[in-house]
Amino acid sequence: MNNDNKNDEKRRILKAFGLVTQLGLSMASCVIIGFIFGRFLDRLTGASPLFMIVFAFLGAAAAIKVMYDIAKDWK
Repeated sequence: MNNDNKNDEKRRILKAFGLVTQLGLSMASCVIIGFIFGRFLDRLTGASPLFMIVFAFLGAAAAIKVMYDIAKDWK
């Protein structure tokens, strides 16, 4: 029985580590993609740094939504 408890504890730790990793990568990728897309639009239109700032904030908003969705589904 003691061995089962250790295995359950390891599973919970690995699951929590996976959640934290998923959250971090999802948040970073949303902001980076928004930043890159905004920079592309700035170069295309010459409106530097307007689109870069706007899309970086939109990426941050998307990251918060992704974080909420992942945390809501996690049990």
